[in-house]
Amino acid sequence: MLAFAALSASYFAHIGFFNPYLPLWLQSLGLPLITISLLTSVQSVTRVFAPYAWGALSDHLGDRVLLLRVSAAVALVASLGLLWNGGPWWIFLVLLVMFIHTGSMMSLTEAALAQLVAGDWGRYGRIRMCGSAGFLLTVFVAGAWFEHFGMGHFPAWATATLALVLLATLRLPVMREPRGTRTEARQPVMPVLRQPAVRWFFASLFFHVTAHFSVYGFISLYLDSLGYSKSSIGLLWAVSVVAEVLWFWLQGHVIGRLRMPQWLLLCGAATVLRLGMTAWMAHWMWAVIIAQLLHALSFAAHHTTCVALVSRHFTGQLRGRGQALFTVIGYGFGGVIGVLAGGAAAQRFGFVTMFGAATALALIGSLCAWRVTRLERAAITRRP
Repeated sequence: MLAFAALSASYFAHIGFFNPYLPLWLQSLGLPLITISLLTSVQSVTRVFAPYAWGALSDHLGDRVLLLRVSAAVALVASLGLLWNGGPWWIFLVLLVMFIHTGSMMSLTEAALAQLVAGDWGRYGRIRMCGSAGFLLTVFVAGAWFEHFGMGHFPAWATATLALVLLATLRLPVMREPRGTRTEARQPVMPVLRQPAVRWFFASLFFHVTAHFSVYGFISLYLDSLGYSKSSIGLLWAVSVVAEVLWFWLQGHVIGRLRMPQWLLLCGAATVLRLGMTAWMAHWMWAVIIAQLLHALSFAAHHTTCVALVSRHFTGQLRGRGQALFTVIGYGFGGVIGVLAGGAAAQRFGFVTMFGAATALALIGSLCAWRVTRLERAAITRRP
């Protein structure tokens, strides 16, 4: 538990500075908005194919810890390439190698954690809380650092935080599942995907995360355009992570009060409210603070709900591929479309219109979640 908590803390400490400030670093290099959106979308592009490949390999080998160590080591070496400004194409290649490996770590870790906690989502929340705390630390400290010293130290931050991730993976215990036989390795996922509840769940996930990438990819640039300082932007990111930490700390006491599909619907409604407030009320800091506090539901509760639903439907030798599909459909396809379409919309129509479109996508995701609740209710009714 402590080893996985350390990995979660170090991994999200890396994400906590990298994701919020990557667009601002690229902007400091003089790159146009469309190029920034293309480069920030590289992470999502790799999540279209990399997590499933790593997940299938982990299901076959049964050794996710080894794969986590390899991923961390390669990402660390690749990050050194950011120290040299070779132009957009060089940055693209460096980010591509980095994200192929760091992007796979989420699904590998989630699969290992699902095996470890065995349905105890209170324990899961406490481990993820350490990740949120790591995110909170770096998003706040990095914001103050970049405000004072400028964005030039961004590459060094990337290398330092990935070194911590590698050290954390080296402390993980050996956790091997039985090596898959030829029959097990070919166990198909299509019978599970044909289930209506699973299809509607993944549809809800896709629209929800696609909408959410308006926050991940553009809220820093949006707030900067409204005159917010870099330290204020970092503080507002920190507000969302404080809400996330509190949720993960308390979720063991509250998550059992609703069924998982009901949580999925509630989280979707919270996302609609959050993005709507961000779109049309961002000139008032109090409104942005409330919107960021909704991160507790729009991300934290939604993430636990999705991991729980994937674990329910994808068991045994399907565990790794199930968690990988969660990453591919949500953060892969959803991320690519969210960042690229969001960047194009923001450049042509402005950030307000872009966040308004994201609000509409979140509403569609909520309707899909409502369909999941109906299917579960019907299934309960049919039980003898």
